[in-house]
Amino acid sequence: MGIGTLRRAVFLDRDGVLNEAVVRDGKPYPPATAGEVRVVDGAVEGLRRLKELGFLLIVVTNQPDVGRGTQSLAEVTAINERLGAEMPLDDVLMCLHGGDGCDCRKPLPGLLLAAAERHGIDVAGSYLIGDRWRDVEAAEAAGCPAVWIDYGYNERGPTNRPAAVVKSVREAICWIVEREHL
Repeated sequence: MGIGTLRRAVFLDRDGVLNEAVVRDGKPYPPATAGEVRVVDGAVEGLRRLKELGFLLIVVTNQPDVGRGTQSLAEVTAINERLGAEMPLDDVLMCLHGGDGCDCRKPLPGLLLAAAERHGIDVAGSYLIGDRWRDVEAAEAAGCPAVWIDYGYNERGPTNRPAAVVKSVREAICWIVEREHL
């Protein structure tokens, strides 16, 4: 693709952004099965609005439980398929590694850069919506503005301030839509 034909995307973390995270002792975890998935309020309608604005919707998610052997790839795939059936997603990229050390695990930018290459995306003209410090720092490393949903998890926040800090997916999407209309 030539430089003038680059597309724009909203990169989306999965757990806590598209589906509700399972919070135990203040820390977020993915649902164990597709049957446990609860879609976040406002996600489906908001994603449709982003599609109307011409954005690709790309999920970029760490799923280390697969690499650790505590969740099956089949179950993670079933969760992704369920979300894809309910939402207008264009692609899902996952890091399945059980620990740090690969270039695709957020906070490194590998998933965003792989998606950009695969789909011809202008990363700097795109956005990322995430609910954890790793999401925000991956976006920053890729040169992409991040919208951080601060749920008050019992973990550290991002090192640097994201482009926006919000309390819900609905607010994150509204922030992007408003910014697009400026």
